Amino acid sequence: MKKYRILFVCMGNICRSPAAEAIVRTKAGKAGLSRVLEADSAGTHAHGEGGRPDPRMVKAAAKRGYDLGGLRARRLVDGDFARFDRILAMDRQNLEYLRDRCPPDLRDRLGLFMDFAGGAGQREIPDPYYGNAEGFERVLDLCEAAGRGLIDAVAGKSAAYPNRTTD
Repeated sequence: MKKYRILFVCMGNICRSPAAEAIVRTKAGKAGLSRVLEADSAGTHAHGEGGRPDPRMVKAAAKRGYDLGGLRARRLVDGDFARFDRILAMDRQNLEYLRDRCPPDLRDRLGLFMDFAGGAGQREIPDPYYGNAEGFERVLDLCEAAGRGLIDAVAGKSAAYPNRTTD
């Protein structure tokens, strides 16, 4: 089985993308796919580079069994476009930033994480930063749904491994 390297991207790399990384790593481990799936996360801006994820996300994720404690915010670097097989944005704004920055021959690696959620009814994971605890729970719900689809796709259980996002 091919090794897949997946990068999750949001703006600051302190809420959504670290949650997606932790969820996918956990689900990959439970599915026996840890050796074939590498997950990482980055921010398009990551002003708090080197800092820990938002404490509200850490707390909400821990209640569900996801450990974000060892993660640190980092900024997307140009080398990420060649290093990762898929670069999945949390929303269209970050996807557009990726498209603008990505070399044209690698743009087929870009997409939205929610494209893996199937019938979830939405394509973006909203930023919970300025909201309340319910926003963080919603982010986790959406990341879990997309994470299940991604794991199924990597495991070959699904033909839903989308090549790119179409708007």
